[in-house]
Amino acid sequence: MMKRNSSRFVLVFVLLFLGLQSCTKDFEEINLNPTAPVDVQPEFLLRQVLFNYSDNMSYEGFVAGNLLGQLFTAIDFNLFDRHGLSQSQYGGNPWSFLYQNLRDNEILLKKSETEPAAKVYQGPALILKALFTAQLTDLYGDVPYSEALQGKAGNVRPKYDSQRDIYLAENGILDNLENGLEALEAYQSAIPLNGDIVFSGDLDKWKKFANSLRLKYLLRIADKEDVSAKIKAIYTEGNYIQDISEDAVYHFTASQPNNFRMSTARIGDFGLFIMSETIEEELKKLNDPRMATYFRPTGADANVYHGLLNGPDASQLSISVADYSLSGTIFREEADKVKANFMTSYETKFVLAEAALRGFIEANPQVLYEEGVRDAFAYWYTVMPETYLSDGPAAFQSSSALEQIITQKWLANIINGYEGWIEYRRTGFPALKTISASLNNDLIPVRLPYPTTEDALNNANFTEAAGRTEGNSINAKVWWDVQD
Repeated sequence: MMKRNSSRFVLVFVLLFLGLQSCTKDFEEINLNPTAPVDVQPEFLLRQVLFNYSDNMSYEGFVAGNLLGQLFTAIDFNLFDRHGLSQSQYGGNPWSFLYQNLRDNEILLKKSETEPAAKVYQGPALILKALFTAQLTDLYGDVPYSEALQGKAGNVRPKYDSQRDIYLAENGILDNLENGLEALEAYQSAIPLNGDIVFSGDLDKWKKFANSLRLKYLLRIADKEDVSAKIKAIYTEGNYIQDISEDAVYHFTASQPNNFRMSTARIGDFGLFIMSETIEEELKKLNDPRMATYFRPTGADANVYHGLLNGPDASQLSISVADYSLSGTIFREEADKVKANFMTSYETKFVLAEAALRGFIEANPQVLYEEGVRDAFAYWYTVMPETYLSDGPAAFQSSSALEQIITQKWLANIINGYEGWIEYRRTGFPALKTISASLNNDLIPVRLPYPTTEDALNNANFTEAAGRTEGNSINAKVWWDVQD
């Protein structure tokens, strides 16, 4: 009995040994998942990048950007609204998804440069790289750029580039926009741009988009650099977004998975974001019907719209939601009207109105301002009163024209709330309020703090960059910010 068991053991061992040899002989081939993709088609990369940015930035704009820009306030224990910006809760840390989009877009860009069949993607990839980079540096200041996205090459601790270089150096924001335009102009093949959920493959609209971004970012740095000649050249050529039909936007659907994220959030989470006292005062001063588009009347009185001063300390206040205006039905019940905003005709016209006001272009700032306001009302499906631009505070006034232009841009960009805060930092308009229970010594922040992961994973470069921002202070101005 013992002998027979030993023989069986030896046989099992030999079979196991032979099996192990056969497993290790072609280990790599056998362990490949036959259904897993080994490469990604360019059209899927483009679709992913466009939707991911649309989804995340519209969400961030709603739950964080709108708090910084004082379009919304939050009624729970939201430390971000109290300007404890390193304590982001619902949002307030766009760093990770912006770098994720830059990484995926860089894969697309490399494909377009090395694969002839993907050449059509080169122009759009360069334009998107400029957009995502501008979002990063305008929010944070100096960020990893020239050495970023090189993990496969072994560089997992990139240096932080200066914001000026990120804007102006070779392969920087403005250079990439120009190179993107050149790539689109040079493209001759009949292979279409598939996966384009913004323009449906229309390369001419991509060119207009690129030029509108150039106008925007040139104006953003106009207090630091002489950009008037370039702005004038773009305006004279006229190949920028001029009509709402040319807007660079993604239309969300009514239902998942391509819906505006907050439209399907728990009602308790959606109901935390209410009208800010700052936007309440501005909309009422203008007698602006977008009040009913952006917000609901209070639960206590269907004829009343009421906002709350930003930054409440919920532990010290007794807040009844019924006394305040919640976010409007367009963000929830009618959320198929919501569009993720890359760049629009109204914003382009407000940019040009300011450029005309500053003498960079030969144009009538009033005409451009009024066209921008009309396009903004149309964007938000709101009928503009016939006398809105002729009587009352919204009528163009030379003495306060810049404030009017920026305020109207701020109001229209409620889906893109970080932009309102960025423009406030650049111009000082609109006049934001000292918040209720500030965690920042009653100061309005002027940049987002670098995330704590940078301290842990890229310590030496983080420490150097933090030293240039007063210890990663949210009160340290970025390069283009010249406001007192």
